[in-house]
Amino acid sequence: MAAFKKFEEIIAWQKARYLNKRVGGFIDSGRFKSNYRLINQIEGSAGSIMDNIAEGFERSGNKELLQFLYIAKGSCGEFRSQLYRALDRQYISQNEFDELYELARQVIVMLQKLIGYLETSVYKGSKYKNRDEGNALT
Repeated sequence: MAAFKKFEEIIAWQKARYLNKRVGGFIDSGRFKSNYRLINQIEGSAGSIMDNIAEGFERSGNKELLQFLYIAKGSCGEFRSQLYRALDRQYISQNEFDELYELARQVIVMLQKLIGYLETSVYKGSKYKNRDEGNALT
């Protein structure tokens, strides 16, 4: 696996950012009406996916990154559940649901692959490395 120098290079983070942007667009357009609880939850879980990838990466250790990737994966599941609530309340169409659900599923697959790699890697992370080794994910 190629080394990531910054979390913005992680494709799962990029896709989670796009997912967050898409759901934010629906919210900002007023389609969620004044259901502030759902707005806070769906926006919070979408943001949590990308935020936890970033935070885990910045901890500079594979154990910490793994912990935060699992949290991001859980947030992705929470987001998918909230999509059903948005669909059932007709805040989003079936096509919009399908698009967002598929994006979330892709993020989960990417996260699981990264988790699998890190769980078998002998590399422990840059905060545990010798000075002449590479960065966090090599």
